[in-house]
Amino acid sequence: MKISASIYSDKKRSLEQVILDLKNHQVDLLHIDCNDDLVVFEHIIQIRKWCSIPIDLHIITSTPEKYFDLLIQNPVEYVTFQVENLTEKLIIPDEVPGKKGIAVTTNTPISIFENYGDFDFILIMATIPGQSGGMFDKVNFDKIRRFRKEYPSKSIHVDGGVNGEVSFILRNMGVSCSVSGSYLFNEPSIGHALFNLQSREIASHFQVKDFMTPIAECPVIYDTENQIGVVLETIELGNLGFCLVINDLEKLIGIISSADIRKGLLKCLNNLEELTPTIMMNMSPLVIQSDQTVVEMLQLIKSCAFPVMYLPVVNQDGKAVGIVNFVNLIKAEL
Repeated sequence: MKISASIYSDKKRSLEQVILDLKNHQVDLLHIDCNDDLVVFEHIIQIRKWCSIPIDLHIITSTPEKYFDLLIQNPVEYVTFQVENLTEKLIIPDEVPGKKGIAVTTNTPISIFENYGDFDFILIMATIPGQSGGMFDKVNFDKIRRFRKEYPSKSIHVDGGVNGEVSFILRNMGVSCSVSGSYLFNEPSIGHALFNLQSREIASHFQVKDFMTPIAECPVIYDTENQIGVVLETIELGNLGFCLVINDLEKLIGIISSADIRKGLLKCLNNLEELTPTIMMNMSPLVIQSDQTVVEMLQLIKSCAFPVMYLPVVNQDGKAVGIVNFVNLIKAEL
């Protein structure tokens, strides 16, 4: 996941000092907030003289057309317009280079992106736009998850309240880029903050239930559906390489993964008629409680002698309530 440094969040140093510090620490992107102020293009011209770090420009305006010529003359790598400030559908001329996105606040539904299918990404504002140092609103975890499901080919950027813990969760959810401002500049050094944003060692304020995939969206079969075809179809449609097995009280009975199917086939190779979902099922999978923290989840994973690709999530009654999978996190670490 790329880190986009919000350059105006540092109020103590000159813009040149900030940019050169970020350059020395090899930050991925420079995030520039433009609250309907054309002077930012003077800053962009200066920044281009100081470094070649890609620019991530976020424009808040009700008159986007006045920016198009400036964007053609001063191209940036990413440009985003705040959708709530627009009075009509945004149409950016083809001559404007760079990747294009729309920004939405927490209260705006992601369905707005239906109008912008030709755009490259969405920027989810997880705190109040323009307010520095706000707390990440956890309802945005669900928003990110739903956007990833509905628009799998589009990128997700997040701005607001991104600290070390939130950064870990966002990486795990497949977010492409997170904007960091107050957190980045309020740490002892930019290098220290960047390490925390990209590290697995984090403090914890969120629980697993805040960002898990809920059971309604998980590949699940009931223990009464002991047919091989049902298992295979559920795993195939789930596209995660496994399915959960629950009983009629929704309690977790076990899990069947692609690896479990392979082991079952080897066990019954001489008599495939003996192969049943029960034989294939792992009836004591590693699980996590829904109210456990991110740190507790990491401690559980680190204690395992085998790689953990996914975790069934249960509540205190043993009912299956969701899953956490680490496919996106593993991809991000490559």
